[in-house]
Amino acid sequence: MEPVEINAGEHYLRAFRHDDRVSDVPALVEIYADPATKRYMTSQNIIDAASAEMFVLLMSNGWEKDYRWSWAVCDAVSGDLVAGIVLHNVNRRLGSAEVTCWTHPAHRGKGVLPRALNAALGWAFGAKDMHRIVYKHAVANTSSQRVAQKCGFTLEGRLRDEEIIDDQRVDQLSWSRLSTDPVPEQLP
Repeated sequence: MEPVEINAGEHYLRAFRHDDRVSDVPALVEIYADPATKRYMTSQNIIDAASAEMFVLLMSNGWEKDYRWSWAVCDAVSGDLVAGIVLHNVNRRLGSAEVTCWTHPAHRGKGVLPRALNAALGWAFGAKDMHRIVYKHAVANTSSQRVAQKCGFTLEGRLRDEEIIDDQRVDQLSWSRLSTDPVPEQLP
């Protein structure tokens, strides 16, 4: 499947890129050098340009094989990478997936991710006929909790000792949004 671009107002969602015209590699390295990103995004280990290039390749492969859908969320004017969204663990038979997302430190608290994630969810529920999207985050990650709430996810429970952060086992909160749930009317 070809990557899908989505217009989300002040931002647009496109495939992650590393080619002779556009490269998300420097921004990915910068984002993952941020202490908060490093702390909570433990499943992806982007530490340098080579690992960022591998990440872009893996995201591209997901589109190609239609098992993972990912977007670089970019400023509509500058084209700068400001956030990322990945729908993974896609199960087409069940119509389910899990979302992972992050925001560039310079763009946090501006509502970028809730608007972009809502746009991506609209595509997943509409174009791909998904039924259930799961969102998980460490209990201490209150920014992720606000994103889940703003995007209409419902808290389902607490996963005990689900993740390791700062060399300590921590609980995660698990949220879901169904295709039948009401779309949030207004995003702050």
